Amino acid sequence: MLFPLHFVLHIGFGLGRSAPDLLTIALLLAAREVGLRGASLVGLLFGVVEDSLTVLAFGANSVTMTVIGVLGAFTRDLFVGDSKLFMLSYFFAGKWMRDFLHWMIMGQELRQPFVDQVLAQGLLAALYAALVGMGLVILMDLVRGR
Repeated sequence: MLFPLHFVLHIGFGLGRSAPDLLTIALLLAAREVGLRGASLVGLLFGVVEDSLTVLAFGANSVTMTVIGVLGAFTRDLFVGDSKLFMLSYFFAGKWMRDFLHWMIMGQELRQPFVDQVLAQGLLAALYAALVGMGLVILMDLVRGR
């Protein structure tokens, strides 16, 4: 559900960066459920689809999303439980790491300065994704009846 909604918001409605990064949120949620192989495959597929829409940094999203999927799957073994504070930090760290890795992988001629893109925009985008992710977790808990 988050996969098509991401593209509807970003491309269909033309919101671009003002829409939350639902692909990263979906990947982080899936990584806690499907394990290492599944998370790396989902990350790769999400990255390839996102890369197909960009011409300049092709491959950067594929690598980044695969790594985030693998790291997200590792948290399943390291952190048991799904407390609200953990999930908030998990979404925040996952989104910020995605932006940081993407900045590192894409070509130097495409990068904005580190302070602007990773620290300022990246931290704000991570906070935005964490809040949207928490809203989704709370909504899923309500639907499941917890």
